[in-house]
Amino acid sequence: MAETVRVVCRCRPLNDREKALNSKVCVDMEGQTGRVSLIADDSPNKDFTFDGAYFIDSTGEQIYNEIVYPLVESVIEGYNGTVFAYGQTGAGKTFSMQGLADVAPQKGIIPRAFEHIFVATATTPSTKFLVHCSYLEIYNEEVRDLLGDVREQKLDIKEHSDRGVYVAGLSMHVCHNVKDCQQLMNKGFSNRHVGATLMNKDSSRSHSIFTVYVEALNEEGSIRMGKLHLVDLAGSERQSKTGATGDRFKEATKINLSLSALGNVISALVDGKSRHIPYRDSKLTRLLQDSLGGNTKTLMIACISPSDNNFDETLSTLRYANRAKNIKNKPKINEDPKDALLREYQLEIERLKSMLTGGAAAPGQKGGFDVEAERRNLRAEFEEAMNELRVAYQSEQLSKQKVEEDLQELKRQYEAASAEIDAMSKAGLDPQEAKKRLELIQQQLVGGEQANNEDLKKGRMKKLKDAESKTQRLAAALNVHKDDPLLHVYSTTQEKLDAVSSQYQKEQRKVKALESEIEDLQGEFELDRLDYLETIRKQDQQIKLFAQMLDKIHPLIKKDCNYHNLEKIKKEAMWNPDEGKWALPEMSISKTTFPNAGNGAVRSEPVSRAVTDYHDEDESKLRKRLAKSEEENIANSYFKTFNKSSVVNKYKGDVQRKIDSRSYFPKRFNNVPQALVSGVIYTDDLFGRSGSAGKRPARLEAIK
Repeated sequence: MAETVRVVCRCRPLNDREKALNSKVCVDMEGQTGRVSLIADDSPNKDFTFDGAYFIDSTGEQIYNEIVYPLVESVIEGYNGTVFAYGQTGAGKTFSMQGLADVAPQKGIIPRAFEHIFVATATTPSTKFLVHCSYLEIYNEEVRDLLGDVREQKLDIKEHSDRGVYVAGLSMHVCHNVKDCQQLMNKGFSNRHVGATLMNKDSSRSHSIFTVYVEALNEEGSIRMGKLHLVDLAGSERQSKTGATGDRFKEATKINLSLSALGNVISALVDGKSRHIPYRDSKLTRLLQDSLGGNTKTLMIACISPSDNNFDETLSTLRYANRAKNIKNKPKINEDPKDALLREYQLEIERLKSMLTGGAAAPGQKGGFDVEAERRNLRAEFEEAMNELRVAYQSEQLSKQKVEEDLQELKRQYEAASAEIDAMSKAGLDPQEAKKRLELIQQQLVGGEQANNEDLKKGRMKKLKDAESKTQRLAAALNVHKDDPLLHVYSTTQEKLDAVSSQYQKEQRKVKALESEIEDLQGEFELDRLDYLETIRKQDQQIKLFAQMLDKIHPLIKKDCNYHNLEKIKKEAMWNPDEGKWALPEMSISKTTFPNAGNGAVRSEPVSRAVTDYHDEDESKLRKRLAKSEEENIANSYFKTFNKSSVVNKYKGDVQRKIDSRSYFPKRFNNVPQALVSGVIYTDDLFGRSGSAGKRPARLEAIK
């Protein structure tokens, strides 16, 4: 049965910044009818009607009990549910979802949902539940696990015929109580990207999705699984108001693009004429695909500011929410889902119980473990995953490099699972070990702990009935319409004229309101256009900066590197729509080797290797050169101190090495002084010998 997306509006109080600007309150709400009015000084009021309206004095407890409570009850029954907060930056989205832990009435939707789920599981008899959670963020169009070991690791979004759209590699954490869930939420929230802007000092720079999986197993053995997505969207921003620059500007651009894609999806769903719904335009819409027009009960909380300084942003949020309430979903209970973790637990429990009771093992089984069946199931899963990769590659959704990486990972997982099956087939569990394993698995399950607590049961039913009666009262208030005045029977003509005139004036006011709406839409479009132009202008400046840097750096790249030829790189590059970036070829260097000097043959052998391997060549030669340089130590040798005796001994050796001038010099050099022949120059030989032949050389006189 189809049902529309439920939409409520929440208005926060004026903050310090708005008070400093002397802002006036431009929002009025009527909680009984869900009416929200935006008050303008120079134009008629803009009225909107939602499934709930919560003004400045509202609390998180009130919103949860009246609107969110029935949705979480549906998740316990096996439906999918989504609650997401939307609004401009600083409008109170994170406050609505997280709240204040130390102020009971202002606890947020997420912690209240934890308490609700475990009260519901504890008071449900004859049913066991498995509760596990995941927490992710979408930052700059990249999906990251907020509870993973590696925070910066990027995850891929994939689609399966049974599981639907899911995030591959996202960590799951089993929870036994509210405290476990709270610890996971706090851990993930501390890992989330936040930053300061002029509008909000703790602005969320990413979209976050906390998902609670509730799997239920009844006495008959049937399984149902509900999923609760708790979504905190990053706020829409106008760069002129936030003053975002650098990383903040890049983040704001990605946030606005994803929210714009979400708006396009909503418009396409509401229009009814669109054959194509652009879910793939962003990671956010891809993950919320089931929540918008699919198998999910969805609630949207539109958060607004009361300040007239944010009039345009508030009006845009209200229009956005007004479109969303016309989306129709088709929720249904998820019975016996193939991807339920509880199914694996159930099979393992049955196998262990069979081992403990001494049940006979069939051929091909060991201790209740069917080896051949496990191998067949593993092979079927592997082939199915291979087919998905093949289809994705053929539809050009994945690059060749990405397919090879996924294929290697798939093979690794298959081999690991196959080895585990072989190990289990060879070594059975002894009864004591099997009993411990059975107890460990059963401890993961919760449910029925407070099955006899009538007070908890009555409190749970009372909250559910109160929420339903609130919805009925709102529907009754909205359905109160006066009859057509033209169909009434009047006693006098004047009475009829007054009634018709009143109706005419009412219709005139509607016409004026619609004309004003057209002008507002044109003005909003103009503001968006100017904002987009400013964004384009800044991005163009960044592109030119990178292009100029590339022009400066490119001539420095050697010709033996493949990135020297940019035109070839452009042809080989492929756009990956899932990751939103280009898949570039690996950088490599082509090295030419030359023959040895003694080899007469001339040959040139091109060798292509990765850059990382290029610097590892001839390691032994480099080590030898390093050792030789340490031995020579030129600096120490050059500046080393010397003494007189070492120099005298050196030149005494030179004197002893005289050669015969007649055998060494031609005859025309017979007149050369003997001193030159001996290699020792005497001053007397050059300027007339006046002293003894044993006079010391001039070079030795200098060091006396």
